[in-house]
Amino acid sequence: MRRSAPPRAWQRMLSGRRLDLLDPSPLDIEITDIAHGLARVARWNGQTAGDFAYSVAQHSLLVERVFEVLNRDAGPEAFQIALLHDAPEYVIGDMISPFKATLGDDYKSVERRLQRAIHIRFSLPPTIDMKLKRAIKRADQVAAYFEATLLAGFASEEAERFFGQPRGVDPEYLPLDPMPARKAQAAFMERFDAIEVMRKA
Repeated sequence: MRRSAPPRAWQRMLSGRRLDLLDPSPLDIEITDIAHGLARVARWNGQTAGDFAYSVAQHSLLVERVFEVLNRDAGPEAFQIALLHDAPEYVIGDMISPFKATLGDDYKSVERRLQRAIHIRFSLPPTIDMKLKRAIKRADQVAAYFEATLLAGFASEEAERFFGQPRGVDPEYLPLDPMPARKAQAAFMERFDAIEVMRKA
């Protein structure tokens, strides 16, 4: 009896790369694929105000901006790590936190492997030290608070319960207007390239 072939575990990217989701190689990761994918993945399952979905690319730019405001002494490597904090979602999509919790360790292990490969590809530490991880998480929560209240219809009290109270950040200067995918993609690439220049200086 013929055995059935194992299920396909790779995805073909527009760059032509084939990325194995279970054993991702840094050699198969391209920043253009990341920017393209993140600009087309909607935050909040698309339940945001505006003519365009608020993408993970925009969220990544927002988190990096908030991180920079709250951590003035951080360097370009930390900025790049903050910008790429949700980079695995270019492959696995953005799932809201309640659903991620139901999937448990299987989802998290795939996410961790992808994040590690992405970091190695761009000469970043494969694992992030706890202090930096906490600082990026705080920036992520501040970003989520503003997204929730200004785009996703949350009352401030409700958002504060889930994400804490944002301090030291003025939302007026944050990229919170939903952009078309191509514009978000270009903005993400522009910021990535600018940080790369700083890292090489």
